[in-house]
Order: sequence, then C-alpha cells, then structure tokens
Amino acid sequence: MLKKDKNKKINHLKVSIIIPCRNEERYIAKCLDSIIKQDFPKNKLEVLVVDGMSSDKTLQILKKYDEHLLSVKILKNPKKITPCAFNIGIKYSKADFILIMGAHSVYKKDYISKCIKYLNQYKVDNVGGISIAIPGNKGLLANSIAIVLAHPFGVGNAYYRIGVKEPKYVDTVWGGCFNRKLFEENGLFDEELIRNQDDEFNLRLIKNGGKILLFPDIISYYYSRESLGKFCKMFFQYSYYKPLTVRKIGGLLTWRQIVPSLFISALGVSLLLSFFIDAAFWLFFSTIGLYLVIDLFFSMMISLKKKKLKLLPFLAISFIALHFSYGIGYLKGILDFIVFNGKVKGRANDLPLTR
Repeated sequence: MLKKDKNKKINHLKVSIIIPCRNEERYIAKCLDSIIKQDFPKNKLEVLVVDGMSSDKTLQILKKYDEHLLSVKILKNPKKITPCAFNIGIKYSKADFILIMGAHSVYKKDYISKCIKYLNQYKVDNVGGISIAIPGNKGLLANSIAIVLAHPFGVGNAYYRIGVKEPKYVDTVWGGCFNRKLFEENGLFDEELIRNQDDEFNLRLIKNGGKILLFPDIISYYYSRESLGKFCKMFFQYSYYKPLTVRKIGGLLTWRQIVPSLFISALGVSLLLSFFIDAAFWLFFSTIGLYLVIDLFFSMMISLKKKKLKLLPFLAISFIALHFSYGIGYLKGILDFIVFNGKVKGRANDLPLTR
C-alpha cells in the first residue's frame, strides 16, 4: 500500500521547469500556453527553455513570452543534445524542485500542482504521469501512428504510454519531477547518452534505492510524428542507444525492449540458413507470416473499435515501422557499443534534440 503524508503543503515551494528545445516553431507556443494556464502559483515557477541553437522561428516565438510569463528564461545549449539541455537547466536552477517537460507536448492545467503534490505526499524520488499521443496532423497515417504509440502491441508495457488505472511503481516515467537535492546525491544526466538518458538516470536512481511512481491523473498530450520517415527515425534512435545504456547500468532495463531485436534476429538467421537448410526456409516464412497475422488482427480490432476501417492498412504499416526500426536500431547499437565497444563522439550531428 502506498503511504503518503497528508500534511505536506506545496504553496511555498519553488519549481524550475526545464524544457529542452530545438527547432520547435510548430509546438513551443502550445507548450508554453499550457504552462501559463497551470493552476500552480506563477510566482513560484521558473521556466527554463534550453535551446539547442534553433535555426527556425523558435527563438522569435520564445522572446514574445516575456510579456505573459515573466519567469521564462532562454538558455543556450551549444552541444544541441537533450542530456546537455537537462544538465544546463539543472545547474542554472535554484528552485526546490526540478520538473522536466517536453516542447512537443501540452499539459493539463493541474499537471505541475499534482506532480509537486504527489512528490511531497508520497515517499518517492520521481513522479510522472501518462503521456497521451495525439496526431501530428489530421491524416490517417498520423492518426495511426498516435494510436500505435498507445497500444500494447506497439509499445508493450510502457505504462506511461498505455496508461494505468491506479498509481504504480515503474522503471521510468515521461519527463519526471524531482527534488533538486536528488541530483546532488545521484549526479546529473549522462551526456554520452544522446537518447535514453532519462532511462539511465531512473535506473541509476532505482539502483541507489530510489522509487519512481506513475500517476494516472497526471496527464500530458504528446504530438506524435506525422510521417513514417520521422517515426522510424525516432524509434531507430531510441533503440540504438539502449545497448549503450545497458552497458552503463550493467544489465537489461526491461525485457520489452529486446523483443523487436530478437524478432529481427530470428528472421535474419532463418533467412540466412534457408540457403543451406530447407527447414529454415519454412521457419522464416512461418515466423513472418505469424507476425503479419497478429499485426492485421490488432489493426482490424482497433479499426472496428474506432469504427474507421480506413485506418486498417495505416495501422498495420505503422506497427511494422515501429517494430522493425526499433529492432534494427537495437541490433546496430549492440554491434557499435557492445561488440565493437564504440564511442558516441560524432554520432549526434543529425539528431533533433526534442522528442
């Protein structure tokens, strides 16, 4: 049973919101507007937008917000990558609590107050909520991508994506809300991890005896990628850095993260052996055939539930794109970071900062 302290008050607490940002002219205004509407006292908020040298209109948009939210501060991130943005914000902040938010998301008006409230009421080190994917545009493909990001066949038991009915201890959360002292005790985010730096930090936290709690009533809305190219690139990047994270923490994060790579490996090995062994040929086709049947089954069930059969082919393609890009990225990460013990230097040139 979860224990909480009902006597904790939050009105006097100061909060630094850290938003890593790069070339987010489409979304940053929506993100900041949702922060302005928060029910948490504005004089206790400090909004730190850490910009990764944006080349679009992001900075022009940010400068306009001084009129609406006087605590908005723009910090420069010359290295352009997410963990550096986190660390720049943490070092600059003098607040009691650190709340990490994404420029690609908008937040319910009680998001901040609930994060701080629950962090103080429960004996945990990090709290977070549900990230609900919403389409990047009105097209069928964009809608399908958003649906896939919230379905167990797509993302397994990633609870911050698929949701929970009650508060639940988890291995990681979206964003996260921390007591600032936590970073003094556990260190900052690992800047070698261009992706998955939050996973590594949370696993490091758990290894040191910390607890992470996911609350179903802490809700944000994430604008998902609208094209297969961007979608595949994102999940390839996520999975590519997983093996490096595994190497750093000395073990697997969760079993769900290796399933796609095991599936891709099984296909590759059976296809290779099929040139020499007849049974391997049938194993290859039966494996990929079974996968496609399951894919079409879930795609059909979702389409029927949504009463929109036009979604079916787009859902099927989106599931395939997610699984294959993730699986291939993970395998390449194993080769680069585990087998060849490679370094990250020079790999971040073409990576957008925000998620």
